[in-house]
Amino acid sequence: MKPYHLLTALLLIAATTAHSATPNSGSLLGQPVTWDRHSLLINGQRLCGVMGEVHYSRIPAAEWHQEVHKMKEGGITMLACYVFWNHIEELEKQYDWSGQRNLRAFLEVCKAEAMPVVLRMGPFCHGEVRNGGIPDWVVRSGCKLRSEDARFLAYTERFYRQIFTQVQGLQWKDGGPVVAAQFDNEYGGHGSYLLALKRIALAIGFDLPFYTRTGWPELASPVPFGEMIPLYGDYADGFWDRSTREGAGTYYKAFNFRAQRASTAIASEQLQQREGTDNAAAQQQYPYFTCELGGGMIQSYHRRIFTYPIDAYAMAVVKLGSGSNLLGYYMYHGGTNPYSKVAGTYLNETQRCLSTNYNDMPALTYDFQAPLGEFGQVNPHFFLLRKLHLFMQDYGALLAPMEAVFPCPQDIRQRDDSHLRWSYRQADGPEAFVFVNNYERFADLSAKRGVQFTVSGVTFPSKPVTIPAATACIFPVNVDGIRYATAQLIAHRDGKIYLEQIPGIPTEIALQDGKVLKNVKVRGTDTPVYKNIYLIDSETAGCLGLEQPVPGTVQDVESPLPCTRIREASALRAITIGAKKVAEAPTDADFEAAAAYRIDLPADSTARHALLRIRYRGDVARLYAITGEGETEKAHFIDDNFYNGLPFLYGLWRLPADCRRLELRILPLQHNMPVYFPREADTTPGEAVTSVSLLKEAPEPPGREK
Repeated sequence: MKPYHLLTALLLIAATTAHSATPNSGSLLGQPVTWDRHSLLINGQRLCGVMGEVHYSRIPAAEWHQEVHKMKEGGITMLACYVFWNHIEELEKQYDWSGQRNLRAFLEVCKAEAMPVVLRMGPFCHGEVRNGGIPDWVVRSGCKLRSEDARFLAYTERFYRQIFTQVQGLQWKDGGPVVAAQFDNEYGGHGSYLLALKRIALAIGFDLPFYTRTGWPELASPVPFGEMIPLYGDYADGFWDRSTREGAGTYYKAFNFRAQRASTAIASEQLQQREGTDNAAAQQQYPYFTCELGGGMIQSYHRRIFTYPIDAYAMAVVKLGSGSNLLGYYMYHGGTNPYSKVAGTYLNETQRCLSTNYNDMPALTYDFQAPLGEFGQVNPHFFLLRKLHLFMQDYGALLAPMEAVFPCPQDIRQRDDSHLRWSYRQADGPEAFVFVNNYERFADLSAKRGVQFTVSGVTFPSKPVTIPAATACIFPVNVDGIRYATAQLIAHRDGKIYLEQIPGIPTEIALQDGKVLKNVKVRGTDTPVYKNIYLIDSETAGCLGLEQPVPGTVQDVESPLPCTRIREASALRAITIGAKKVAEAPTDADFEAAAAYRIDLPADSTARHALLRIRYRGDVARLYAITGEGETEKAHFIDDNFYNGLPFLYGLWRLPADCRRLELRILPLQHNMPVYFPREADTTPGEAVTSVSLLKEAPEPPGREK
């Protein structure tokens, strides 16, 4: 059984700007599509979606099909994707839609996978790209960026026309995957600018079921209701904060149930700290959707974030419990920046960029510690989040109209441990879901004792229980014949109801027929605990229904590679403070003085299909592919890593065919660096390589029962 329903994936994400529309006969659906303040609907059937951000131009084209399919295996039912202007037209009127920049080819892959796509078309995207994606030549032209300046809109129209050449025939009405478009990003000016972008798109020929904008910051003047659905977000931590201390910012609010949709922490270096009210009365007229729920976090030079799997999971549980009916992750799949066409520059954001220059980001890597990493490697929260995605697919129609109720304070202090954080959602009927979160990043919340819930006239469990620390879960009330359960509802498939046992909480299942099962033990997917009810452990829940291993799932089994230091680091570089008052990253020239290591590749050609793992300590590391010999030898910069305690990974299948060996260059750590390093990082001055090895893929899905 696959972890998704193909029909659900196709039906999941159509809405309209005027509340309803009937697609043309060429549509994949051919059915009326509507939305209201709760959710998306098709023929009156409510749906909850799961959207994952992936940037096609940051992934080699040969990998697109497998990676889109893996996202689908993870329960993603819709893709979001930036179209970075300077990836396409870095040099004026020199358009490049080839290779990994080929949007049309990517959309064809999505069509083959029946995966709907939301195009985030800019012109400004951010995405940690140079100038936020706006080409240097536009910035230097003198026009007023992101405004109704006639020249800027003319440049934008020309770019939108280029996008349309890729999209034409692949819009939703044509049976294609493109279902929506977002205009600009994190824009806080007058709504008339966003409307001008929409008018341009419509005149060109874009004709999509709905259009979106980011719901932060609050607009100086609004757009008319229904023109663009605002989408929201939250992160567990941010590379953009100016502080170099642990737990800086207001990210802790993302771990508390609240009616407030807008984040107070996203892009705080540009938008500053804010209350995030965003016209609360107006926003309640729209369904509560997210497009940037942190699936992880990239490292900036001055702030080396280290995320944990539960960060993303707890935030997702909190968003569902706060009323969201679309979970949109940024990022769900990491990537690698393409190379610049301008000598001496890269396409990453730096403090020395002409615009959007607040942070120094890695030149190439954009791994983001996402559920699927830079090379498609499957990270633990892929399976952790997948449990929620199965639940949303099978119970979304029931969940969507339920209003969120908040028994606990919605505005709390950081590290507040005075109460258990929980909410519930309920509509007109007796059915309800209880959402629990006893986790806040860095807070070390204590176990909460003596817990019982009273929801929909039901008090449960029969005796108070303890909710362990770092627990986030969902309990059903009056759902599928279950009066209540202290286990998480995962899926209802082929007449079988699957519940996950929450570690540390005794499982009690009360049935509508009056039977109460206490201290129920896990029996797996083959043996029910009662009639059609199955209790499974967390690992099995994360891969329920997977028939094949997910490519990129690796075992912690290493095959060591020889690594030899060939050069000591010379004089330490001077770490300067940049224009935006944070530490500047090293330049290409700095790596001429870095420590250098030779990594010999195995003669076995199959090793070129493996994932390389480098465990090291240092400031910044760069990896080079060495080609040629003697006078023709060249070192090709292929990836980089800002050290945060995690290993440096590289997919060897991306190496040039004539690569003979690798060279690793590492800049040493220094005393008292103006940089935030996480507790997991060894900040001893100097540099070292602990191990270099190849990782093996797991032969079976994790937790799969033999």
